[in-house]
Amino acid sequence: MGVVMVSYPAADGARFDREYYVAAHLPLVKRVLTPHGLVAAEAYFPDDEASPTLAVAVLRFRDAAARDSALGHPDAGEAFADIPNFTDAQPTAARMSAA
Repeated sequence: MGVVMVSYPAADGARFDREYYVAAHLPLVKRVLTPHGLVAAEAYFPDDEASPTLAVAVLRFRDAAARDSALGHPDAGEAFADIPNFTDAQPTAARMSAA
């Protein structure tokens, strides 16, 4: 399984709209990436408001090749373009493989 973990840092004054993220962004990600091998997308939010992270998304693909292909596909651009609609934080992404 290929995985992408996207983290949104809680920089001073960073805006993050959890409702939009869950109701609009994650469904968009699923819609545009599922045809390219996405099998699951989950969002996690810190329990502690003092956390250095606003949110973490875990995107699971059928394998690393599907993950890499999906993220490089023009369809992924629609999901990337949506980011300013819910945050002004600069996300970081890590590509990982499940054991």
